Amino acid sequence: MRRLFTMTAVLALAAACSPGEEQNKTAETKTEAAAPAAAIVPVKTEAPAGVYKLDKTHASLIFRVNHIGFSNYTANFSSLDAELQFDPANPEKSSVTATIDPRSLVLNAPPAGFLDELLNPKWLDAAGHPQMTFRSTKVELTGANTARITGDFTMKGVTLPVTLEATFNGGYAGHAYEPQARIGFSARGTLARASFGVKEGVPPPGSTMGVSDNVDFVIEAEFSGPPLANAPAPLPN
Repeated sequence: MRRLFTMTAVLALAAACSPGEEQNKTAETKTEAAAPAAAIVPVKTEAPAGVYKLDKTHASLIFRVNHIGFSNYTANFSSLDAELQFDPANPEKSSVTATIDPRSLVLNAPPAGFLDELLNPKWLDAAGHPQMTFRSTKVELTGANTARITGDFTMKGVTLPVTLEATFNGGYAGHAYEPQARIGFSARGTLARASFGVKEGVPPPGSTMGVSDNVDFVIEAEFSGPPLANAPAPLPN
């Protein structure tokens, strides 16, 4: 009897000290959770690394604001410039700077005096602050050809972070018609204009009677880069 009691006690102690099925599952779950996420591999392109300048002929900056809850009023700036430090192998090391001339604001069929009103100190203050700027501070890959670009945006003397969701549309190293490399991007984002001192017409809380604080914008841009080595002569016309 004593031997049987001793054996039973040993078995019970062993069971208590051994991990059960639930413990094993918990350990496996922790191991899986601790496993690092697979690194995003950037899409391949023949466009080389280097400095790229904005092709202003193939670039646009369109923005829209909600108007009294009835429509999204759309306009654009026609004068912008940008420079891109492009690294296709390590996109996180890329960077971009851009400038916008607020005096280049283009409106659809504006009423008399409306454009001047938007350029005055209550709105854009184009005379006092003739340039808006963006300088990237961080690039994070979100997909093989997409990235989240965070940067400092300055308008009316106020600098705050703004985020762009960008898509790399492709590129080439150059060809007979164009010896320079070319790449293209699409990007979009949102900013709160009141934070930059453009508070005129923002609706009171709970109302849409005015022009929304949020400004949505869309950017389309192509850039020209380093020349193609040993580029062939242009084809005859």
